[in-house]
Amino acid sequence: MVVKREGPSHRQRQAMATKAQIASAARALFAGQGYVGTTIAAIAESADIPAPTIYSAFGGKAAILRAIAWEVAGTLDVDRAHDEALAQPDPRDGLRGVANLQRRQFEQMYDVVDIYQEAARTDPDIAQDVRTIAANRERAFRRHVDGIAPHLAPGVSVDDGVAIYLTLVLPEVYRTLVIERGWTPDRYEDWLANALIAQLLTQERQDK
Repeated sequence: MVVKREGPSHRQRQAMATKAQIASAARALFAGQGYVGTTIAAIAESADIPAPTIYSAFGGKAAILRAIAWEVAGTLDVDRAHDEALAQPDPRDGLRGVANLQRRQFEQMYDVVDIYQEAARTDPDIAQDVRTIAANRERAFRRHVDGIAPHLAPGVSVDDGVAIYLTLVLPEVYRTLVIERGWTPDRYEDWLANALIAQLLTQERQDK
């Protein structure tokens, strides 16, 4: 009887480890030197992996950056977090849930967000990625605001609610408060939750 082996083979595990080593070195260099200022040669030296192996594994810097982003985003389970927030009977609790998600996203990958913004200015492929990510985020936010539409404050339309939501969760806001002003992530999360509740919900819903 032949026993079927489960999981990746030894060669596959080696390839995965190599990619992880490359991505780790690249992330540190991107954050320290910038996307434009980082070369494949520099990544190869930092990772102690030949440049041809890096090209073979990824193809170029854009693919390495995408791999870094997907790896971190995968640990956040963003879709499930949005679903759970929207399912909350009390809209305040749902907004607190998305504030926690935003806090975790920025806490774990603000450097990646910053790198993407820099890379998008010079790399058309990354610029398209940024547009796609922004569109996906807006769809998720709109679904949430649509779901709590009966509880929106007077004069706040769904479109207004989405605009407010998008503004409050801008990475620049997180950068100003946490990175530049020294707020803790906990304080940022509390502020964001309270701001979303105050700006979006009726006074009755705020006070309950």
